[in-house]
Amino acid sequence: MELVTFLIDFILHVDQHLEVFVTNYGLWVYALLFLIIFVETGLVVMPFLPGDSLLFVVGALCGAGLMDIRLAMGLLLVAAILGDQVNYSIGRFFGPKVFQWENSRFFNRHAFDQAHQFYETYGGITIILARFMPFIRTFAPFVAGVAEMTRSKFTAYNVIGALIWVVGLTGAGYWFGNLPWVQANFSKIIWAMILIPGLFVLFGAWKARRKTAKA
Repeated sequence: MELVTFLIDFILHVDQHLEVFVTNYGLWVYALLFLIIFVETGLVVMPFLPGDSLLFVVGALCGAGLMDIRLAMGLLLVAAILGDQVNYSIGRFFGPKVFQWENSRFFNRHAFDQAHQFYETYGGITIILARFMPFIRTFAPFVAGVAEMTRSKFTAYNVIGALIWVVGLTGAGYWFGNLPWVQANFSKIIWAMILIPGLFVLFGAWKARRKTAKA
């Protein structure tokens, strides 16, 4: 229970926690950030870790002179790319084991064939957009692996998505994170970065469910 409380507090006040960590532990903050981004993108069981807000806060700390922007961006970019690659590889590893089953209560071959076709057709843009959607970015690489999206295609879009995500959000924090208005409304901005992408995901799922029901 205490761990859950700490995680919630860390997510909602990530700026305060990171600033304290930088003050107390210096360069070790880079290792912590690398680990958080790698785990959040690389392990399906850790979708609740902060991503978007963390990158923005890191940029703001760099803008305030507490961290080095080039080192932070470089490490976070590597962590994001490696995390997705590991996640994809896990999906590729478990996929063939599942595919040995015929239609059952746990596996539907037709559904898999549809997922495979979807990722071959639209998987690239899905991998890129998923970077900006909490929870979805953790599961998208795994599903791409299960659906047998080709590794070369996945890797290309993984790198593109990571570049846009890391550089974009860290850069936004660097340039705008220390503005007085942003500092005064930081908690609201964190909530917005969590809730708005989530609402888009829920709306998309609702539309897809309605379309399936009509079909």
